[in-house]
Amino acid sequence: MTELRVYLPIEDLQPQFAAYLSSPTRARGYPPFAGQHSLIIEVAPALAIHRITDLALKSAPDMEPGILYTERQFGLLELHSDRMENLQAAGEAILKGIGSKPEDQMRPQILYHDIIEDLSDQHAIILNRSRDASILVPGQALLIYEMAPALFACVAANEAEKAAPGCVINDVQMMGATGRLFISGRLEDMRLARDTITARLEAIRGR
Repeated sequence: MTELRVYLPIEDLQPQFAAYLSSPTRARGYPPFAGQHSLIIEVAPALAIHRITDLALKSAPDMEPGILYTERQFGLLELHSDRMENLQAAGEAILKGIGSKPEDQMRPQILYHDIIEDLSDQHAIILNRSRDASILVPGQALLIYEMAPALFACVAANEAEKAAPGCVINDVQMMGATGRLFISGRLEDMRLARDTITARLEAIRGR
């Protein structure tokens, strides 16, 4: 039995988030580009992700796998394409193959969010030592957001960038027990990004 934990189509990848997905960190495959569409899947047990990958790529060979990763309990796959038809064909094949529906996924849980105004020099320095995306600049407002399952950080980052194009994505932690976002910029943009993420996560159907 394969448990569907996350079934997440993302339309119109934004420039910063697409660049983050293309960065040379663990489990990265074919790089996506801004304007492409993405499908992100998480299942348990972890090795079941290879059957998911097989179903997707045989049904829509033009889809490119961007991430294929097995962690301790879960397996995750990111696929992307220029064409929504490829995304839909791959998704339908996956769901049919494991006998699931999109709403069988887990509903996102919002665990924490906050906006830190006027980020201090020391705080920015220590965060910059561990971030995977753009550098944090002191004096900016910093939005921090945590949710579960972790992969929902992907749609949160992409939607935040759509709503507030002037924001800076500093880190997207999308693997593990929870997902975490670090986004900085003007205070009004951080408030808009926070509200957009919350509305998007609350609209996702699941169990």
